[in-house]
Amino acid sequence: MPSVLPETMGYDRTIAVFSPDGRLFQVEYAKEAVKKGTTSLGLVFKGGVILATVKQVMDLVVPETIEKLFKLDDHLGTVAAGLLADARVLVSQLRVKSQVHKITYEEPIDVWSLSKTLGDRMQFSTLYAGLRPFGVSFLIGGVDSTGSHLIESDPSGMLFEWRAYAIGRGSVFANKIFKEKYKSDMDEKSALKLIVDVIRKSEKVKDLPKSLEIAIIRENNKKFQVLTEEEIKKLS
Repeated sequence: MPSVLPETMGYDRTIAVFSPDGRLFQVEYAKEAVKKGTTSLGLVFKGGVILATVKQVMDLVVPETIEKLFKLDDHLGTVAAGLLADARVLVSQLRVKSQVHKITYEEPIDVWSLSKTLGDRMQFSTLYAGLRPFGVSFLIGGVDSTGSHLIESDPSGMLFEWRAYAIGRGSVFANKIFKEKYKSDMDEKSALKLIVDVIRKSEKVKDLPKSLEIAIIRENNKKFQVLTEEEIKKLS
């Protein structure tokens, strides 16, 4: 166990106190929890956005009960890495926000508006003593009137938009592959091939079709579609 310097002891007891060098240790610990989650990734291709993740399939567990890929609305979805209990609670809030917006304004919520709702909620948990940051990061992917978007929210509540990005334990290696092979004009077939290739190289999975989850949201129909196991087998 790494030694803790005396001058830093105590600053990690509460989220509401900065360390002398301007750090919030609880937020940094939450980011470490994200790094322990299985790899989740997203990619914007010419015509839509893809979300993918790897589930930990255990003996005797019902695979359908392990959720890491979530539908938020017809045109929106998200993948999570980190504490999935935290993810489940936040996803429920986002689904309610999306439906309230649709009822109020009679139109679907746009990707950035919903992402800001998520970022605001996560940032709120970094302000007050007695709370802890959410130990989870999200990639929100969706299609709206402005096009296809892939937005990351980390435990601090910071939002980043990416063309292709990965979170979780294999993220460093996966993002390195994205930097080398991603092209902004990729078609759907090429994008799916790259997704599977990145997952295969960043996660050591025995049965990829059973462990891999992939969802596509296309600009032509704006519908969240999860690929079946048979469709994933054809890709792998």
